[in-house]
Amino acid sequence: MTSPTYDVVAIGNAIVDILAQAEDSFIEEIGVAKGSMQLMFSPEEADALYAKMGPGREVSGGSASNTVAGIAALGGRTAFIGQVADDQLGAVFAHDLRAAGVDYNTAVRPGQPTTARCLIFVTPDGQRTMNTFLGASQFLPAAALDETVIAAGAILYLEGYLWDPEEPRAAMRKAIDIARANGRKVAFTLSDVFCISRHGDDFRALIADGLIDILFANENELLALTQKDGFEEAIAAIAAQVPLAVVTRSEQGALAVSGEERVQVPAEPIAKLVDTTGAGDMFAAGFLHGQAQGRSIEESLRLGAICAAEIIQHYGARAEVDLKKLAAEKLG
Repeated sequence: MTSPTYDVVAIGNAIVDILAQAEDSFIEEIGVAKGSMQLMFSPEEADALYAKMGPGREVSGGSASNTVAGIAALGGRTAFIGQVADDQLGAVFAHDLRAAGVDYNTAVRPGQPTTARCLIFVTPDGQRTMNTFLGASQFLPAAALDETVIAAGAILYLEGYLWDPEEPRAAMRKAIDIARANGRKVAFTLSDVFCISRHGDDFRALIADGLIDILFANENELLALTQKDGFEEAIAAIAAQVPLAVVTRSEQGALAVSGEERVQVPAEPIAKLVDTTGAGDMFAAGFLHGQAQGRSIEESLRLGAICAAEIIQHYGARAEVDLKKLAAEKLG
């Protein structure tokens, strides 16, 4: 096995986020569950909802791409695989990601549909409600994978959001095979309860087949995946199935289980909750960077908590401070 060129190589949806503030009454009006993520299945539907938005702010997003951007900000070496269209939003996405220090060379997809976009409504309590049109990202083919890049990553990181469409699902299965053939670790984030409701059997099969080395979930996702009623019961179930499970619990902090080892850390204190967009993505960034640097599970959890705390104190899912400096100040 050759030494890795990258700490983390991620595959995910290539999305441009459009964020706007909204009242709770607006969330009720458009008929979506507050704090959740819904898919939109046509550009017309996305356009209609966009027309109802207040002043918005565009920034490159996507769960896994947010994570590798965070790792790059911490000083890690990362690459991203995800598909955009040959349009303005696609150019915005590529520029932002490369400017963040992430290697990104996936070929653009000509023609329709457009680049994916996520319309995010942030309510006064900081909760984000996401409405996503997957656009070109949902047609990522296995042929678009750069096998050399995947083989060169110490950790392959996959997002559950991208499991929904057929082509990317096949691409991620192939990527897992490439990573494992080269002795690399595979990390997987469950992304959202709705992903589990649609593909829980697939996720459980990946775990049962021993294909996942590191699993990320929040408390609700863990309960849905394990089909258990209580948190402790769910933790016990997942600990027996994956080498390392990492679970976030919002203000209750986070924990990780690896065999008989169980580590828990509190949430980092914050001045004010502004926007939870990207909190889980940045937590994963901190944890994976810690692991890539050879830190302990506890230090990796703390680094994840530090990154998540930074991101929820401003709008958007990309860091607005020097994360590397912040981590050094808090962890040494």
